[in-house]
Amino acid sequence: MSYENIVVSRDCEAIQIPHGSTVTVPEGTLAIITQSLGGTYTLQIPSMGGLFRVSDKDADAIGKEPNASEAAGGGSAGELSEEAVWSELRNVYDPEIPVNIVDLGLVYDLKIEPLTSGGSNVQVAMTLTAQGCGMGPSIAMDAQRRIESLAGVGEAHVRVVWDPPWNPNMISPEGRAKLGMA
Repeated sequence: MSYENIVVSRDCEAIQIPHGSTVTVPEGTLAIITQSLGGTYTLQIPSMGGLFRVSDKDADAIGKEPNASEAAGGGSAGELSEEAVWSELRNVYDPEIPVNIVDLGLVYDLKIEPLTSGGSNVQVAMTLTAQGCGMGPSIAMDAQRRIESLAGVGEAHVRVVWDPPWNPNMISPEGRAKLGMA
């Protein structure tokens, strides 16, 4: 992984890691891009004291081109497929691990049920690599936000569970290869 030093070219929104609070990164801030996966960028910002996640919509503020395929469908009525939800979950990453939560084996269950008011209710049960992981709220919030962006989603709920406990054997072959465990 190579890090890239940048200067933020305009004020932009970021999510503080692991707290999940939204902050504004001011124009002129010096930062280091430590990871770019799933349409998000993890920045280390020493002057602000930690790690921050910037979404693809603000890629231009950190000198990157927004990904044209990042379409925010936004919770309207329509047919929702399970594969569309799994696809969004494959864009969710722990800011410190270069493997998505699906390939890490962190997603235990996914259910889609129709809502009487229209759209679908998506329920996801996931875990973390360790119970003390401070990234849990941030990762779950990213997963929920991505699911809510899909057309046809009326509600999305992501809950973190601890049973069964996660272990490295749950990592997919693709994830193992990315981590050099193949």
